[in-house]
Amino acid sequence: MNVKIEFTYRTPKGTEAVFQSDEMRGKKALLLAEDLEKSGRMKHIIFIDRYDARWNLKELKKVLEEIQTEPHNVSVLFDGGFDWKTKKSGLGCAIYFEQNNKSLRIRKNAIVDELQSNNEAEYAALHLALQEVEQLGVHHMPVVFAGDSQVVINQLAGDWPCYEADLSKWADRIEQQLERLGITPEYELVPRKQNREADHLATQALNGVEVESIVERM
Repeated sequence: MNVKIEFTYRTPKGTEAVFQSDEMRGKKALLLAEDLEKSGRMKHIIFIDRYDARWNLKELKKVLEEIQTEPHNVSVLFDGGFDWKTKKSGLGCAIYFEQNNKSLRIRKNAIVDELQSNNEAEYAALHLALQEVEQLGVHHMPVVFAGDSQVVINQLAGDWPCYEADLSKWADRIEQQLERLGITPEYELVPRKQNREADHLATQALNGVEVESIVERM
């Protein structure tokens, strides 16, 4: 959960000004706000999320305590590959999240044979990741979806039109599922070298190696 800190600063002579910080993790914001409060010159300290929801210090502590038991700070890497010879597609995704004060990672891949192109495989890989996110119990929060497919990222972000009927069906399916779960997607286009984990999972699927795991990250 990311928030901004907004507070009023008062000089010893009574001059006041309102300041707002950059967005940061909720835990970090709490630590900074508590330190600011000790100075005795800060008042009206509030925390604001990207949806303009607002909390005071006590309220944010309660919110952060409540979400600790649920998956949060979720980000997804996805990739899909299409083999023109076999007409099979390898799908891969890695999901990073925090829960119960632990940093965790899910890795999942799959092989499918009903797709027709690499772009369709990329969409299918994102859909696979979204299914894992739903099974994880993620809902009503922002989630970062990162991949190296310009077509998928730019079409879902609304920057490129989608004329292909097959791709449009995938986009509609994904957007409907996101809306049902209350997830606000943040799409991020990354270089292939930053997407090696998902790419490797997709390649493993094409080679007949099934992967499904969840591990704690140190």
